[in-house]
Parts: sequence; structure tokens; C-alpha cells
Amino acid sequence: MVPQGRTNSFGPRRFVALGALQIGALAVVLVATPFKPFELDRFFVPKELALHAAAFTGVLFCLGRLRTLALDRVDFFLIAFGVLSVVSAILAPNRWLSMRSVAITVSGLAVFWCARSLAANGLKRPLMAAIVLATVLGAASSLAQAYGVESDYFTLSRAPGGTFGNRNFVAHVSAIGVPLLVWYAVTARRTIAVFLCAIGGAILAAALVLSRSRAAWLALLIVAILLAIPVWRAALRVPHADAGRRLIFLGVLAAVGVVLSLVLPNRLNWKSDSPYLDSVRGVVAYNSGSGRGRIIQYRNTLHMVEAHPILGVGPGNWPVYYPKFAARSDPSLTHDDDVTANPWPSSDWVALVAERGAITVVALLLAFVGIITNAFQSTRGSTANNPDARDPFLPVAVTATVLVTAAVGFFDAVLLLAAPTLIVWASLGALGATGRTRSEWTPGHSARTRWALALVVPLFLFALRSTGMTLAMQAFGTGDRLGSVEQAAILDPGSYRIQLRLALLALNRRGCELARPHALRAAAMFPEAGAPRSVLRRCGG
Repeated sequence: MVPQGRTNSFGPRRFVALGALQIGALAVVLVATPFKPFELDRFFVPKELALHAAAFTGVLFCLGRLRTLALDRVDFFLIAFGVLSVVSAILAPNRWLSMRSVAITVSGLAVFWCARSLAANGLKRPLMAAIVLATVLGAASSLAQAYGVESDYFTLSRAPGGTFGNRNFVAHVSAIGVPLLVWYAVTARRTIAVFLCAIGGAILAAALVLSRSRAAWLALLIVAILLAIPVWRAALRVPHADAGRRLIFLGVLAAVGVVLSLVLPNRLNWKSDSPYLDSVRGVVAYNSGSGRGRIIQYRNTLHMVEAHPILGVGPGNWPVYYPKFAARSDPSLTHDDDVTANPWPSSDWVALVAERGAITVVALLLAFVGIITNAFQSTRGSTANNPDARDPFLPVAVTATVLVTAAVGFFDAVLLLAAPTLIVWASLGALGATGRTRSEWTPGHSARTRWALALVVPLFLFALRSTGMTLAMQAFGTGDRLGSVEQAAILDPGSYRIQLRLALLALNRRGCELARPHALRAAAMFPEAGAPRSVLRRCGG
């Protein structure tokens, strides 16, 4: 989705949109809160706010005054993916969860279209510079924790997660950042940019090793096997004569980063004497440990798909339904409340099929295929009117980014989370060229106003809700004061944790009259959960 006649439009609005996406890319990997009772959400909610704020500002200043829209096949597939996701969210039983989940998708698509428009107006490299820098800074925060930096904005439970709160999540973003960094270094005009990228590559490599993330390791291994030869051939075709040497330089510094990460003493308390070797051995092990838990989880989720095949159970509603299909001994469930330990299954693709249906997933896959196809087509033809024709490395970088995202997403949540969502969609929007136009639309003034409101208002509401959720965590405090928890429930009425805590406090201090409505709200959000039913039983119903 790009404006017609776009190549010479360098208005100030574009630079505001560029700044919004650049700041958003940095913020989405660095922001976190110190509110420790919310061990996952204290990292996720502020990152969602950064995503929604970047998408809102980008749409407002980048796409807000388009006169003509030119849509290609990728746009149609992404629109179908977004619309089907919204319809599924409307039909979901837990609307709070579905709104939050679909908001990440909608904001990600808005970022994609804004990034595509910026790239079409010559702002590809400054946007990609910020994205590459963001991935390196995220990895650096992981290394900082690994080597002894202590902060209330880190957590010890899944170290070294840095500002992501989980070593796997920082590894996912680092893995996605690898092909983006390589593209930027190979196509850079200045030597200093190559040198900085090489240092960044060493940081990414070290963080990936220390993360022990088997999903990230396997994804990069798959991409290396499939694309090693195309990468080298594409680098040799780059107009710079030293492109091949740049790849070698990047590889050498990445190897230095790997070696240093293995030999330098760190603060990580692994239970094994050979943790990294154990992780290598366990890359494809699915008969024990977390691998066995994934198989059980996928099998039970498949039963959920069979029961809800068309539009799924609703975005974000997998944890609402999963206890119905799982045994009490299921490793995905907590032992005290019969709810899932994580709010998503250990796979993007399993989650998308279960929550949004197979048709929605097909639309997304076709969009990815279209993005790759457009990237290859963009390098053909004359260079006079097509600057991408001078960048033979671009389609390889786009393909690698899609493959890494898809592979990592097969084993963990990626596009369900705000940080990788912004990184992936902004990168694919900037690098993925516009394909052959299939439809053009020149709306009148009133239609443009309705179109703009239909995009801007939901994005503003998403940002507003994320702000309320952040303030609710702050108001909640330690969860010991009834008045503070009541204020938190007003700011975030869709929080199961807050509603349940309020019900328990009210039961102990004011009786069932106040406890019952909050227990009912918690039970409505998660009907299979045991704690709200326990409160209701104590209140006689």
C-alpha cells in the first residue's frame, strides 16, 4: 500500500513518520518497567505501547494524506489476514485478550505499510539503520546482564533476557537482526558503517550463544544451509568490489564474539557443567524436557483446532480454551490454578491456526511469499527508474528475514509479541518492494476522512489501553493494599490477575459483597481457572 507517484515526495510529514518508526524500533527493545508482580507483562506491556505509539504516529503522518492508493497482491493478502483476525477477535469469548492480541497484529501491519511508503520515498537506509541498531542494543542489554549488570528492569528468572525479560525473546530478535545487519553492512557506502556493523554482529553472536536459545540457533542454521551460496553470489554482484571481503570480515568478528562469549567468565548460573553443548544436543530433542512438553501442547492444541476450524478460538484466547483439552498433569498448566503457565503456545504457527483459523494463516503465508517474490522482481529491469535493481543482495536479505522469522516462530512466540512484530514488519516494509499494481483507488475527501479515521482511531485506542495497563501495574504496587488494587482494576479492567487479587483481598477484608463481582469477572475471563471458583464457593455460589 503506497502512494501513487511516490519517488520524489520528501515532505516534512515523511520525516516525522520516519522519526516515529526509528524511535519506536529503539523503544520497543529497550523499554521495560520495574513492577515485579507482573513478571511477563512488565516487559510486554510497555513494548506494546511503543509499538502502538509508533504505528499511530506513522499512520497519522505517513499515510494520513494519501490521494491515491496502489494495492498489490501482498496488500490484499495482508488486508485479508488483518480482517479475518479482527472478525475472529470480535467472536472471541475473552474480548480483553482478543483486543490486545489483534492490536499487535494491526499495529504491525500499519508499521509495514508506513515503512514501505518511507522506503519508496528514499528513506529506506535511515529506517533500517535504526532497526539494526535496535537489535544490537537489545542483544547488548542481554550481555550486560550476563556479565554482572544488575537492574530492576531485568529479571533473574530467564537470564540473560536483558530488557526483554527472557533469554529466548532476546535471542529471537537477535536472530532476526542478523540478515538485516548483513544487508546493511554489505550495501553500506562508508567503511565506518561496515566496521560498526561488524561490532554489532559480534554482539549479536555473543548474545545468541549465551541465550542458549535452541529455536534461534536452529533458525539460523536452516537459513545458513539454504542461503549460504545465494548470499555469497549476491554479495559478489553488489557494485562495491569489496562486498565479498565485507562478508568475510563480518564472519570473523562474529566468530570472535562467539569465542569471547565462551571463554569470558559470566554471572549465569547454569545447572549443567556443559550448558552450551547440552543445548546443541537438545536442538532436535523432543522426547524429554521442554521438547516433550511442546509435543503434548501441540497435540492438545490440534484438538482445539478440530473443534474450532474456521476462525479459531479468537486471538489471545488459547489460554482460555487450552485447559479444556489438557490433562491436569499437562506441563503447560500451573499446578495451583489450572491455567496455562504462558499466555500463548510455544509456536507462532500453532497459535495462529488455533486462535484465528487455517484460512487466516494461509493469507499470512501468501503475503510472505508475495513479499519474497516482489523482492526478487525488484532487482530486474533498468536501474534508471528502479534503484533496487542495483541491490542484488536485497531479495536474499528479505528471504532470510522471512525464513528466520518463520523458523523461530515454529518453536516460540514471535509475531505474537510487540518487539519482534515491529522489527519484522518494519524491515519487510522497508526492504520488500512494491509488486505489480493490481488495483488503484482514488477516494474523495469524505472517503479519505473515513479511511483515515478507520486506521487512526483504533491505533490510538490501542495505545490508550496499553497506557492504562502500564498505569495499572504501577497502581497495583505489591498488591497488598485494597485501595491500590481497586485503582488498578479501574485502569485495567481486563486483567485476570488484578481482578482475582482484588477478589481475594476483598474476601479477607470486606466480605463476599465486594469479592463476588470481581471473582465473577475473573471467572468469566478464564472459566477453567480454579481460584475464582474457590472464592465463589466460599461466598456460597
